Amino acid sequence: MIVTVTSFVALLLIARSTVQTNAKIATAQSDVSKLQRDINGLNKRADAIKTAMTPEQQSTLKSAHALVNRKKFSWALLFADLEASLPGGVRVSRIVVNGVRVQDDRTIATLDLTVASKNPTLITQMIEDMERQGTFHAELRNQTLQRGRGESGAEYEMNVRYVPRIGVPIAPSERNSRPVDTAGDKGKTQ
Repeated sequence: MIVTVTSFVALLLIARSTVQTNAKIATAQSDVSKLQRDINGLNKRADAIKTAMTPEQQSTLKSAHALVNRKKFSWALLFADLEASLPGGVRVSRIVVNGVRVQDDRTIATLDLTVASKNPTLITQMIEDMERQGTFHAELRNQTLQRGRGESGAEYEMNVRYVPRIGVPIAPSERNSRPVDTAGDKGKTQ
């Protein structure tokens, strides 16, 4: 008899739990449907706004998004990372920041980097070290021998993808640093 009563009580508790769970599922499905309708409505409004925008306004919007992305770029962090990657005997001749974008909450910059060295082995080692560290991905584009005024060695032009290290604090003075100029002088340094 005790087993029967206990089984009946357990069955009632299971039935009650099932009804409550089904009610929660129905509420969740209703919420998901409402959110999907809201998303569809917002997408339609965004499409209508985009369609109503002139090509000039669309270009301005694209430029505004680029400005926001460039504000996330830190020159100080780039120079610190670059200095840590350069072996002795290699000097930077020129840096041009071609573009800055954000992917998965990480800033990614594309650079044209020109370095000079008397020893080509140092350049090969530097590119390998950059790849191993993961902060830079460099591809050699051009090599030019240096001539005149007693110069020797070569300049090496590279396409570089730069992904700053995660979790590196940025100094307060650098948070509002000069944004990257992807037009005009393109952030050249000498």
